[in-house]
Amino acid sequence: MKDPLVIANQEFTSRLMVGTGRHRTNEEMVSSIESSGAQIITVAIRRLDLDNPKEKNILDYFDWDRYTILPNTAGCKTAEEAVFTAELSRQVTGSNWIKLEVIPNPRWLLPDPIGTLNAARTLIDKGFVVLPYIHADPVLAATLAEIGCATVMPLGSAIGTGQGIFTLEEIRIIISEAKVPVIVDAGLGVPSDAAQALEEGSDAVLVNTAIAQAGDPTAMADAFRMGVEAGRKAYLAGRIGRDTMGVASSPTQGMATSSESPK
Repeated sequence: MKDPLVIANQEFTSRLMVGTGRHRTNEEMVSSIESSGAQIITVAIRRLDLDNPKEKNILDYFDWDRYTILPNTAGCKTAEEAVFTAELSRQVTGSNWIKLEVIPNPRWLLPDPIGTLNAARTLIDKGFVVLPYIHADPVLAATLAEIGCATVMPLGSAIGTGQGIFTLEEIRIIISEAKVPVIVDAGLGVPSDAAQALEEGSDAVLVNTAIAQAGDPTAMADAFRMGVEAGRKAYLAGRIGRDTMGVASSPTQGMATSSESPK
Protein backbone atom coordinates (compact mmCIF):
# COMPACT_ATOMS: atom_id res chain seq x y z
CA MET A 1 0.00 0.00 0.00
CA LYS A 2 1.48 3.32 -1.07
CA ASP A 3 0.81 5.66 1.81
CA PRO A 4 3.77 8.01 2.11
CA LEU A 5 4.29 10.72 4.69
CA VAL A 6 4.97 13.89 2.71
CA ILE A 7 6.84 16.81 4.28
CA ALA A 8 8.03 19.73 2.15
CA ASN A 9 7.57 17.61 -1.00
CA GLN A 10 9.73 14.78 0.35
CA GLU A 11 8.20 11.33 0.78
CA PHE A 12 8.87 8.94 3.65
CA THR A 13 7.58 5.44 4.22
CA SER A 14 8.00 5.58 8.00
CA ARG A 15 5.72 7.68 10.18
CA LEU A 16 7.97 7.29 13.21
CA MET A 17 10.63 9.94 13.81
CA VAL A 18 13.21 9.32 16.51
CA GLY A 19 15.63 11.37 18.58
CA THR A 20 19.27 10.85 19.47
CA GLY A 21 19.22 12.23 23.02
CA ARG A 22 19.40 10.43 26.37
CA HIS A 23 20.72 7.14 25.01
CA ARG A 24 22.98 5.32 27.47
CA THR A 25 25.50 4.42 24.78
CA ASN A 26 26.04 5.26 21.14
CA GLU A 27 25.75 1.57 20.33
CA GLU A 28 22.26 1.44 21.84
CA MET A 29 21.36 4.61 19.95
CA VAL A 30 22.37 3.17 16.58
CA SER A 31 20.78 -0.23 17.22
CA SER A 32 17.46 1.18 18.39
CA ILE A 33 17.19 3.66 15.53
CA GLU A 34 17.83 0.89 13.00
CA SER A 35 15.17 -1.23 14.71
CA SER A 36 12.65 1.62 14.63
CA GLY A 37 12.61 1.78 10.84
CA ALA A 38 12.67 5.57 11.14
CA GLN A 39 13.97 7.66 8.27
CA ILE A 40 14.03 11.05 10.02
CA ILE A 41 16.40 11.51 12.97
CA THR A 42 16.54 14.58 15.19
CA VAL A 43 19.86 15.92 16.47
CA ALA A 44 20.31 18.71 19.02
CA ILE A 45 22.86 21.01 17.41
CA ARG A 46 23.68 22.91 20.60
CA ARG A 47 24.71 19.67 22.26
CA LEU A 48 27.32 18.77 19.68
CA ASP A 49 30.95 19.47 20.54
CA LEU A 50 31.82 21.56 17.50
CA ASP A 51 35.01 22.93 19.06
CA ASN A 52 36.73 19.57 18.59
CA PRO A 53 36.26 18.62 14.93
CA LYS A 54 38.54 15.59 15.30
CA GLU A 55 36.34 14.12 18.04
CA LYS A 56 33.56 11.78 16.92
CA ASN A 57 30.06 13.10 17.56
CA ILE A 58 26.53 11.85 16.95
CA LEU A 59 26.60 12.96 13.31
CA ASP A 60 29.41 10.49 12.64
CA TYR A 61 27.38 7.45 13.70
CA PHE A 62 24.88 7.52 10.84
CA ASP A 63 24.83 7.14 7.08
CA TRP A 64 23.16 10.38 6.02
CA ASP A 65 22.47 8.96 2.58
CA ARG A 66 20.12 6.59 4.36
CA TYR A 67 18.57 8.96 6.89
CA THR A 68 17.21 12.50 6.77
CA ILE A 69 18.68 14.66 9.48
CA LEU A 70 16.32 16.95 11.36
CA PRO A 71 18.48 19.31 13.41
CA ASN A 72 16.69 20.88 16.37
CA THR A 73 17.13 23.98 18.46
CA ALA A 74 16.84 22.22 21.84
CA GLY A 75 18.33 24.31 24.63
CA CYS A 76 17.26 27.63 23.11
CA LYS A 77 15.30 29.90 25.46
CA THR A 78 14.56 32.75 23.05
CA ALA A 79 13.63 33.24 19.43
CA GLU A 80 17.00 34.90 18.81
CA GLU A 81 18.90 31.90 20.17
CA ALA A 82 16.80 29.56 18.05
CA VAL A 83 17.47 31.52 14.86
CA PHE A 84 21.21 31.62 15.59
CA THR A 85 21.26 27.87 16.26
CA ALA A 86 19.34 27.14 13.06
CA GLU A 87 21.82 29.14 11.01
CA LEU A 88 24.70 27.30 12.70
CA SER A 89 22.95 24.01 11.97
CA ARG A 90 22.68 24.80 8.28
CA GLN A 91 26.41 25.45 8.14
CA VAL A 92 27.26 22.23 10.01
CA THR A 93 24.81 19.80 8.40
CA GLY A 94 24.08 21.36 5.03
CA SER A 95 20.36 20.91 5.71
CA ASN A 96 17.81 23.71 5.74
CA TRP A 97 15.37 21.61 7.77
CA ILE A 98 14.98 22.63 11.39
CA LYS A 99 12.87 21.39 14.26
CA LEU A 100 12.13 24.62 16.06
CA GLU A 101 12.11 24.55 19.85
CA VAL A 102 11.92 27.70 22.00
CA ILE A 103 11.73 26.61 25.64
CA PRO A 104 12.36 29.28 28.29
CA ASN A 105 11.84 27.17 31.43
CA PRO A 106 14.03 24.03 31.69
CA ARG A 107 11.94 22.66 34.56
CA TRP A 108 8.72 22.25 32.60
CA LEU A 109 10.12 22.13 29.05
CA LEU A 110 6.99 23.71 27.61
CA PRO A 111 7.31 25.71 24.37
CA ASP A 112 7.01 29.49 24.24
CA PRO A 113 4.21 30.24 21.74
CA ILE A 114 5.23 33.84 21.07
CA GLY A 115 8.93 33.06 20.72
CA THR A 116 8.15 30.09 18.49
CA LEU A 117 5.97 32.17 16.18
CA ASN A 118 8.53 34.97 15.94
CA ALA A 119 11.39 32.55 15.26
CA ALA A 120 9.33 30.65 12.68
CA ARG A 121 8.63 33.84 10.72
CA THR A 122 12.32 34.75 10.65
CA LEU A 123 13.49 31.26 9.69
CA ILE A 124 10.95 30.90 6.89
CA ASP A 125 12.13 34.23 5.49
CA LYS A 126 15.68 32.82 5.60
CA GLY A 127 14.69 29.78 3.55
CA PHE A 128 14.36 27.14 6.28
CA VAL A 129 11.91 24.25 6.30
CA VAL A 130 10.44 24.76 9.76
CA LEU A 131 8.89 22.01 11.90
CA PRO A 132 7.80 23.75 15.13
CA TYR A 133 7.32 22.08 18.51
CA ILE A 134 4.26 23.66 20.14
CA HIS A 135 1.71 23.20 22.86
CA ALA A 136 -1.49 21.65 21.50
CA ASP A 137 -2.93 25.07 20.62
CA PRO A 138 -5.22 24.94 17.57
CA VAL A 139 -5.01 28.70 16.96
CA LEU A 140 -1.21 28.74 17.05
CA ALA A 141 -1.04 25.61 14.88
CA ALA A 142 -3.23 27.22 12.23
CA THR A 143 -1.18 30.43 12.30
CA LEU A 144 2.12 28.57 11.91
CA ALA A 145 0.75 26.64 8.95
CA GLU A 146 -0.49 29.87 7.36
CA ILE A 147 2.92 31.55 7.54
CA GLY A 148 4.58 28.58 5.87
CA CYS A 149 5.69 25.99 8.42
CA ALA A 150 6.09 22.54 6.89
CA THR A 151 4.40 20.77 9.82
CA VAL A 152 3.07 21.44 13.28
CA MET A 153 4.28 19.31 16.20
CA PRO A 154 1.93 19.54 19.20
CA LEU A 155 3.01 17.91 22.44
CA GLY A 156 1.18 14.98 23.97
CA SER A 157 2.59 15.88 27.38
CA ALA A 158 5.81 17.44 28.62
CA ILE A 159 9.11 16.32 27.09
CA GLY A 160 10.55 13.16 28.60
CA THR A 161 7.69 12.51 31.02
CA GLY A 162 6.27 9.39 29.37
CA GLN A 163 2.78 10.39 30.49
CA GLY A 164 1.17 9.77 27.12
CA ILE A 165 -1.31 12.07 25.40
CA PHE A 166 -2.93 14.56 27.79
CA THR A 167 -3.93 16.93 25.00
CA LEU A 168 -6.08 14.64 22.89
CA GLU A 169 -9.07 16.97 22.46
CA GLU A 170 -6.88 19.83 21.28
CA ILE A 171 -4.90 17.53 18.96
CA ARG A 172 -8.17 16.37 17.41
CA ILE A 173 -9.05 19.99 16.64
CA ILE A 174 -5.61 20.63 15.15
CA ILE A 175 -5.95 17.54 12.95
CA SER A 176 -9.45 18.48 11.81
CA GLU A 177 -8.24 21.88 10.58
CA ALA A 178 -4.70 20.97 9.52
CA LYS A 179 -3.32 22.09 6.18
CA VAL A 180 0.12 20.59 6.93
CA PRO A 181 1.15 17.28 8.53
CA VAL A 182 0.50 16.99 12.27
CA ILE A 183 3.24 15.21 14.22
CA VAL A 184 2.63 14.42 17.88
CA ASP A 185 5.87 15.16 19.69
CA ALA A 186 6.83 14.72 23.35
CA GLY A 187 5.50 12.75 26.27
CA LEU A 188 4.78 9.44 24.55
CA GLY A 189 5.71 6.57 26.82
CA VAL A 190 4.66 3.30 25.17
CA PRO A 191 3.73 2.11 21.66
CA SER A 192 0.01 2.32 22.45
CA ASP A 193 0.43 6.10 22.83
CA ALA A 194 1.87 6.26 19.33
CA ALA A 195 -0.89 4.01 18.00
CA GLN A 196 -3.50 6.28 19.56
CA ALA A 197 -1.98 9.36 17.93
CA LEU A 198 -2.03 7.71 14.50
CA GLU A 199 -5.53 6.28 15.03
CA GLU A 200 -6.80 9.81 15.62
CA GLY A 201 -5.33 10.97 12.32
CA SER A 202 -1.94 12.35 13.25
CA ASP A 203 0.45 12.01 10.34
CA ALA A 204 3.42 10.87 12.44
CA VAL A 205 4.95 10.86 15.91
CA LEU A 206 8.38 11.74 17.25
CA VAL A 207 9.76 9.57 20.06
CA ASN A 208 13.01 9.86 21.97
CA THR A 209 13.08 9.22 25.73
CA ALA A 210 10.60 6.33 25.67
CA ILE A 211 13.00 4.43 23.44
CA ALA A 212 16.34 5.70 24.73
CA GLN A 213 15.58 5.02 28.40
CA ALA A 214 13.71 1.72 27.94
CA GLY A 215 15.16 -1.42 29.49
CA ASP A 216 15.78 -2.73 25.98
CA PRO A 217 15.84 0.26 23.60
CA THR A 218 16.15 -1.88 20.47
CA ALA A 219 13.08 -3.95 21.34
CA MET A 220 11.13 -0.85 22.37
CA ALA A 221 11.98 0.88 19.09
CA ASP A 222 10.66 -2.13 17.18
CA ALA A 223 7.50 -2.05 19.30
CA PHE A 224 6.99 1.64 18.50
CA ARG A 225 7.44 0.86 14.81
CA MET A 226 4.64 -1.69 15.00
CA GLY A 227 2.46 0.63 17.08
CA VAL A 228 2.74 3.39 14.50
CA GLU A 229 1.98 1.00 11.66
CA ALA A 230 -1.05 -0.42 13.49
CA GLY A 231 -2.38 3.03 14.31
CA ARG A 232 -2.09 4.21 10.73
CA LYS A 233 -3.79 1.09 9.37
CA ALA A 234 -6.61 1.51 11.88
CA TYR A 235 -7.09 5.15 10.87
CA LEU A 236 -7.25 4.26 7.18
CA ALA A 237 -9.59 1.34 7.90
CA GLY A 238 -12.04 3.67 9.65
CA ARG A 239 -12.99 3.09 13.25
CA ILE A 240 -16.58 2.53 14.36
CA GLY A 241 -18.43 5.41 15.92
CA ARG A 242 -18.52 5.91 19.66
CA ASP A 243 -21.84 5.18 21.37
CA THR A 244 -23.09 5.80 24.89
CA MET A 245 -25.16 2.58 24.99
CA GLY A 246 -24.36 -1.02 24.30
CA VAL A 247 -25.08 -2.29 20.79
CA ALA A 248 -25.58 -6.03 20.31
CA SER A 249 -23.15 -7.65 17.93
CA SER A 250 -25.38 -10.65 17.20
CA PRO A 251 -28.84 -10.58 15.52
CA THR A 252 -31.76 -9.60 17.77
CA GLN A 253 -34.49 -10.76 15.36
CA GLY A 254 -35.82 -14.32 15.27
CA MET A 255 -34.26 -15.32 18.59
CA ALA A 256 -35.55 -18.42 20.36
CA THR A 257 -37.50 -17.74 23.59
CA SER A 258 -38.02 -19.92 26.64
CA SER A 259 -41.70 -20.48 25.70
CA GLU A 260 -40.79 -22.04 22.39
CA SER A 261 -40.20 -25.79 22.37
CA PRO A 262 -37.47 -27.13 20.07
CA LYS A 263 -38.69 -29.06 17.02
